[in-house]
Amino acid sequence: MTIPNLITIARLIMVPIVIVMIMQQRWAAAFILFVVAGVSDAVDGFIARHFNMKSEFGAYIDPLADKSLLVSIYVSLAVVGAIPSWLAIIVVSRDAMIVSAVLLSWVMSRPVEIKPILVSKLNTGAQIGFAAFALAANAYGVELGGFEDLVMLAVATLTVASAGAYLGGWLRHMAG
Repeated sequence: MTIPNLITIARLIMVPIVIVMIMQQRWAAAFILFVVAGVSDAVDGFIARHFNMKSEFGAYIDPLADKSLLVSIYVSLAVVGAIPSWLAIIVVSRDAMIVSAVLLSWVMSRPVEIKPILVSKLNTGAQIGFAAFALAANAYGVELGGFEDLVMLAVATLTVASAGAYLGGWLRHMAG
């Protein structure tokens, strides 16, 4: 067990705590834990790369922890009415589609490697940024004014574009 893996496991353990904080509308605590989780993601990646601590386990658990946190945050924020349900549905549907495609490719003995692509990285950044904004807005009264709808539309567009890009790559892989 490497230090980056332990940090990632700690981030995974934070997920239900953040959800509870959101459900109890303890916004400042939820925001702070979300920021800590984000920083821990950067720290574990830095340590793994720069101190030669990459592992196969880490390659699987790190994206699992990241997606668990983001999906849980979006669902929780939608449940308490802090973001529109349609946005959470788009975010969750994309990840469900990707996981389903990966599982199906394994079942069919045609495992596909999921590599981050530019639109996916932009999507993740937008999703994280908007989740942080939604938490900060409730914790500290941060407002985007009319810009908020534009940011939500950008998150939705990037999420759908990312899903389409992964689906296209998966279909090419399965047909090849």
